[in-house]
Amino acid sequence: MATTFYGQISANKRNSYLLGILVVAILGALGMAIGYAYSGTLTGGVGVTVVAIVLGLVAALVSYYAGDQIVLSASGAKEVDEKSAPELVNVVRELTLAASLPMPRVYVINDTAPNAFATGRDPAHASVAATSGLLEKLDREELQGVIGHELSHVRNYDIRYSLLVGVLVGSVALLADMFLRFTFWGGLGGRRSNDRGGGGGLQAIVMVLAIFLAILAPIAARMVQLAVSRQREYLADASSVELTRNPYGLERALAKIAGDKEVLEVANRATQHLYFTNPIKKFEQRASGLFSTHPPIVDRINRLRTLTGDAPLSPPDARALTGLD
Repeated sequence: MATTFYGQISANKRNSYLLGILVVAILGALGMAIGYAYSGTLTGGVGVTVVAIVLGLVAALVSYYAGDQIVLSASGAKEVDEKSAPELVNVVRELTLAASLPMPRVYVINDTAPNAFATGRDPAHASVAATSGLLEKLDREELQGVIGHELSHVRNYDIRYSLLVGVLVGSVALLADMFLRFTFWGGLGGRRSNDRGGGGGLQAIVMVLAIFLAILAPIAARMVQLAVSRQREYLADASSVELTRNPYGLERALAKIAGDKEVLEVANRATQHLYFTNPIKKFEQRASGLFSTHPPIVDRINRLRTLTGDAPLSPPDARALTGLD
């Protein structure tokens, strides 16, 4: 049954916001449990949660204002213009007009593995980078699909949204780590002495709960962060179709890039979520299926096929693409 890209966009936005709320809930539950375990009051729980968020925000400021240049530099990206990369710049300009976006800075990474990413805190400070392999191996329609996807990340403020979720996840991890260190390296003994001086049994129960949450909450928050990343990829795919009006180019690009065996050496765990497809292939030692930042290629293609009313990939075609990304 065919769906519209507007329907997919609405559903993916809704899912992303719900997942973001879930991260906030995890942080709130952990902060309240820790604060109450040590202070015996709800005010203490609120205070601990606020401190964790503030520390996370401070740590994120550098990433927010300088993260794009750090990523571009680490990737070996070189800025290009109409003379040095005419087709790429032309496609970017064409789709920025369709998306009503300012023209971003355009970069090329000298690597034969086909891939691309967008970065920047907002449309006015955006950059788009593509590998030389992407330009060599994709035709114009496929390139339009990829660039439309990346510009959709810019238009949808995905980078800012991902940073916000990352701050919350980082706050959960920081709070849990500080609590466990303090508890097992002296804090717990001091607190128990206070309990003997008049503390309640409820605090002891909450302390056990807080320890349990401190162990599991960072894992749960990270899993939610990855789910958010995957939802934003679905959203960018649907938004790309909105810009290009051509789901077939994007579908072919996904299949072609997934089937390419080249390894993108400059990519790493810290930057892999930025790329059009996961640059760390599953056959590499550094790959991690449990913590994948991208949805499976087969799922992305089948979602595109619902826009045109086409049948899902046949079992042989699906098997050929399964496990490549």
